[in-house]
Amino acid sequence: MSKQSSAVSQAALEQAHGQARQAAARAHAPYSKFPVGAVLQFSTGDLVLGCNVENASYGLTNCAERTAVYSALAQGKSLADVENIVIYTPGKTVYSPCGACRQVLAEFFSLDTPFISTCDVGEKTWTLGELLPSAFSTFEATADQISS
Repeated sequence: MSKQSSAVSQAALEQAHGQARQAAARAHAPYSKFPVGAVLQFSTGDLVLGCNVENASYGLTNCAERTAVYSALAQGKSLADVENIVIYTPGKTVYSPCGACRQVLAEFFSLDTPFISTCDVGEKTWTLGELLPSAFSTFEATADQISS
Protein backbone atom coordinates (compact mmCIF):
# COMPACT_ATOMS: atom_id res chain seq x y z
CA MET A 1 0.00 0.00 0.00
CA SER A 2 1.40 3.40 -0.92
CA LYS A 3 1.83 6.05 1.72
CA GLN A 4 -0.54 8.30 -0.17
CA SER A 5 -3.37 5.79 0.12
CA SER A 6 -2.91 5.33 3.88
CA ALA A 7 -5.31 7.73 5.51
CA VAL A 8 -4.06 10.08 8.18
CA SER A 9 -6.53 10.17 11.03
CA GLN A 10 -7.96 13.57 11.86
CA ALA A 11 -6.77 13.20 15.46
CA ALA A 12 -3.20 12.44 14.35
CA LEU A 13 -3.25 15.37 11.95
CA GLU A 14 -4.54 17.71 14.65
CA GLN A 15 -1.80 16.53 17.02
CA ALA A 16 0.89 17.09 14.38
CA HIS A 17 -0.57 20.50 13.48
CA GLY A 18 -0.45 21.51 17.16
CA GLN A 19 3.12 20.31 17.51
CA ALA A 20 4.11 22.12 14.30
CA ARG A 21 2.55 25.33 15.69
CA GLN A 22 4.63 24.92 18.86
CA ALA A 23 7.77 24.33 16.82
CA ALA A 24 7.07 27.45 14.74
CA ALA A 25 6.77 29.43 17.97
CA ARG A 26 10.36 28.38 18.76
CA ALA A 27 11.71 29.35 15.31
CA HIS A 28 14.61 31.79 15.10
CA ALA A 29 13.33 34.03 12.29
CA PRO A 30 14.55 37.58 13.06
CA TYR A 31 15.23 38.39 9.38
CA SER A 32 12.27 36.98 7.46
CA LYS A 33 9.75 37.19 10.33
CA PHE A 34 8.42 33.95 8.81
CA PRO A 35 8.37 31.23 11.50
CA VAL A 36 7.79 27.69 10.28
CA GLY A 37 7.33 24.46 12.20
CA ALA A 38 7.57 20.93 10.80
CA VAL A 39 6.69 17.51 12.16
CA LEU A 40 7.65 14.08 10.89
CA GLN A 41 4.92 11.60 11.84
CA PHE A 42 6.24 8.07 12.24
CA SER A 43 4.23 4.85 11.94
CA THR A 44 5.16 4.18 15.57
CA GLY A 45 3.31 7.32 16.65
CA ASP A 46 6.57 9.15 17.32
CA LEU A 47 6.86 12.76 16.24
CA VAL A 48 10.08 14.61 15.42
CA LEU A 49 9.86 18.38 15.27
CA GLY A 50 11.84 21.04 13.48
CA CYS A 51 11.73 24.81 13.14
CA ASN A 52 13.49 27.24 10.87
CA VAL A 53 16.71 28.73 12.19
CA GLU A 54 17.89 31.83 10.34
CA ASN A 55 21.33 33.35 10.15
CA ALA A 56 22.52 36.80 9.09
CA SER A 57 24.24 34.97 6.23
CA TYR A 58 21.05 33.74 4.56
CA GLY A 59 22.76 30.78 2.93
CA LEU A 60 23.38 29.32 6.38
CA THR A 61 19.70 29.42 7.30
CA ASN A 62 18.02 26.06 7.85
CA CYS A 63 14.34 25.46 7.12
CA ALA A 64 11.97 23.63 9.47
CA GLU A 65 11.58 20.62 7.19
CA ARG A 66 15.32 20.02 6.96
CA THR A 67 15.75 20.61 10.69
CA ALA A 68 13.18 17.86 11.39
CA VAL A 69 14.86 15.44 8.97
CA TYR A 70 18.34 16.08 10.36
CA SER A 71 17.06 15.80 13.93
CA ALA A 72 15.40 12.45 13.21
CA LEU A 73 18.62 11.14 11.67
CA ALA A 74 20.62 12.37 14.68
CA GLN A 75 18.18 10.54 16.96
CA GLY A 76 18.75 7.30 15.05
CA LYS A 77 15.22 7.17 13.63
CA SER A 78 14.51 5.24 10.46
CA LEU A 79 13.09 7.71 7.96
CA ALA A 80 11.48 4.73 6.19
CA ASP A 81 8.98 4.76 9.08
CA VAL A 82 7.77 8.32 8.37
CA GLU A 83 4.11 8.27 7.35
CA ASN A 84 3.83 11.95 6.49
CA ILE A 85 5.32 15.38 7.02
CA VAL A 86 3.26 18.25 8.42
CA ILE A 87 4.29 21.89 8.36
CA TYR A 88 2.67 24.95 9.84
CA THR A 89 3.04 28.62 8.98
CA PRO A 90 1.04 31.26 10.85
CA GLY A 91 -1.49 33.29 8.92
CA LYS A 92 -4.04 32.64 6.23
CA THR A 93 -1.82 31.22 3.48
CA VAL A 94 -0.73 27.62 2.96
CA TYR A 95 2.86 27.46 1.70
CA SER A 96 4.76 24.67 0.01
CA PRO A 97 8.35 23.88 1.00
CA CYS A 98 11.25 25.65 -0.69
CA GLY A 99 13.26 23.99 -3.44
CA ALA A 100 16.18 23.08 -1.18
CA CYS A 101 13.84 21.32 1.22
CA ARG A 102 12.13 19.50 -1.63
CA GLN A 103 15.45 18.09 -2.80
CA VAL A 104 16.52 17.07 0.72
CA LEU A 105 13.14 15.40 1.27
CA ALA A 106 13.60 13.53 -2.04
CA GLU A 107 16.92 12.18 -0.72
CA PHE A 108 15.19 10.41 2.17
CA PHE A 109 11.52 9.81 1.30
CA SER A 110 9.58 8.05 -1.44
CA LEU A 111 7.78 10.17 -3.99
CA ASP A 112 4.40 9.07 -2.61
CA THR A 113 5.12 10.43 0.89
CA PRO A 114 2.33 12.87 1.85
CA PHE A 115 3.34 16.41 2.68
CA ILE A 116 0.63 18.33 4.53
CA SER A 117 1.01 22.09 4.78
CA THR A 118 -1.20 23.88 7.29
CA CYS A 119 -1.88 27.44 8.37
CA ASP A 120 -4.39 29.05 10.72
CA VAL A 121 -7.32 28.58 8.35
CA GLY A 122 -6.59 25.66 6.04
CA GLU A 123 -4.37 22.95 4.71
CA LYS A 124 -3.16 21.44 1.46
CA THR A 125 -1.66 18.02 0.80
CA TRP A 126 0.84 17.09 -1.89
CA THR A 127 2.94 14.02 -2.45
CA LEU A 128 6.65 14.56 -2.64
CA GLY A 129 6.46 13.54 -6.31
CA GLU A 130 4.01 16.38 -6.96
CA LEU A 131 6.29 18.85 -5.19
CA LEU A 132 9.45 17.74 -7.01
CA PRO A 133 8.57 15.70 -10.11
CA SER A 134 12.11 15.46 -11.53
CA ALA A 135 14.20 15.21 -8.37
CA PHE A 136 17.87 14.37 -8.50
CA SER A 137 18.36 10.81 -7.37
CA THR A 138 21.36 9.03 -5.97
CA PHE A 139 24.36 9.80 -8.13
CA GLU A 140 26.49 6.94 -9.37
CA ALA A 141 29.49 8.04 -11.39
CA THR A 142 30.22 6.04 -14.53
CA ALA A 143 33.75 5.31 -15.73
CA ASP A 144 33.33 7.98 -18.44
CA GLN A 145 32.34 10.61 -15.86
CA ILE A 146 35.23 9.75 -13.57
CA SER A 147 37.86 10.02 -16.32
CA SER A 148 36.49 13.32 -17.67
